[in-house]
Amino acid sequence: MLANGCSDGVTRRTAATVFSVKGTVVFGMAEQNDFQPVTRESRIHDGDIVRTSDGALLDLALVPAALVQMSSNSEIKIEELRISKDGNQTDDGMRSRSARIRLSRGKITVLFSRQNKSRSFFAFSAPSVTITADSDCLFCVQSDGKTTRLTCVRGDVHASRSAQPPVAIGAGYFQQWPSGRLEPIAAADDAAAQIDIMDSLEIGNQLRELQSGWQNQRPL
Repeated sequence: MLANGCSDGVTRRTAATVFSVKGTVVFGMAEQNDFQPVTRESRIHDGDIVRTSDGALLDLALVPAALVQMSSNSEIKIEELRISKDGNQTDDGMRSRSARIRLSRGKITVLFSRQNKSRSFFAFSAPSVTITADSDCLFCVQSDGKTTRLTCVRGDVHASRSAQPPVAIGAGYFQQWPSGRLEPIAAADDAAAQIDIMDSLEIGNQLRELQSGWQNQRPL
């Protein structure tokens, strides 16, 4: 899933950028049982587990192309954050960005935007399904550990299960796993999906504003 650069390129790990934290959110390595509070200065890397408590929210950029809001009572694992450059230290030298996470429980809303001419890729695993995005999109996913539900608000995403080919889920549609239906369902036919769309639109705007504010605060 990771794009490889040419011989003069550099591919390296990166850390997620924390935009805002509300309530109690912790991160750390589960194997070491070493968790600490998430702050604006936290550096969240590959292998870290992130957990939000009841009533908490976390807004962050996994990579500049993939912005995420974690809702309360949610848990994700950062599996891979990578950027590839051609040796130029400016954004013009960016070749690719990739992010992979795993949703264990709860709800996340994702705003994925390709930037400049660089290739960007986002993938995450949830119970029963793997979801990928490589073009501009906005969607939310929620899971209780047994059932997983995805609602696409803008663009389209691809969902796959081990024994089935990927299914494209377009804007205004949702899908749930496990399910006897292989085709996505129109959100207009489901009250919960309509709420997902309204909430995701608001969260998407918030994430854009937070990223813009963070970029404006960066030193020149």
